[in-house]
Amino acid sequence: MTVYKEQITLNSHGKTPTFFDITDSVKKVIKDSGIQTGICVVISPHTTCSVFFEEFVHDYNENGEEFLQTDLNNVLKKIIPDNIAEGQYNYPGEKHYQAVASWPNAESYLPDGDRSALFNCDAHLKSTILGSSETFEVDNGQLGVGKTGYVYFVDFDRTRPRERRCKIIVLGE
Repeated sequence: MTVYKEQITLNSHGKTPTFFDITDSVKKVIKDSGIQTGICVVISPHTTCSVFFEEFVHDYNENGEEFLQTDLNNVLKKIIPDNIAEGQYNYPGEKHYQAVASWPNAESYLPDGDRSALFNCDAHLKSTILGSSETFEVDNGQLGVGKTGYVYFVDFDRTRPRERRCKIIVLGE
């Protein structure tokens, strides 16, 4: 069995959840792997990001988001409202603030000591619900999904722009 790994880098804008269509990247990694039969696992190592599988939608809103992404955001906001105030959620608690303040790069997480930069409990919860990975079949060297099946990466964190990594692992023969 062969194991082939690649990583892609994505840059979120931090204003709203940032969605990325990574289907072409996944297909390229499968092709580059040379694996004909097996599985492909797409993983986010970040706790506020998810990987999911959805139909490609041809319609976009004014922010360039596909309609299903807009609908997903609207549904998730109903069950997990955006974290906009201290005390709205239990997280982050005092010990977490203290821990982050002790990190060598604390200023990037708490600019000028601004605790609101950590108001991202909603992002953690949304990502927990959707999950951090997806597994796909590799069939005849191709991503084993239907014509309209696409792979997406989303960063739910709205606190600031971020550089995100997505790991793609192909296993098989």
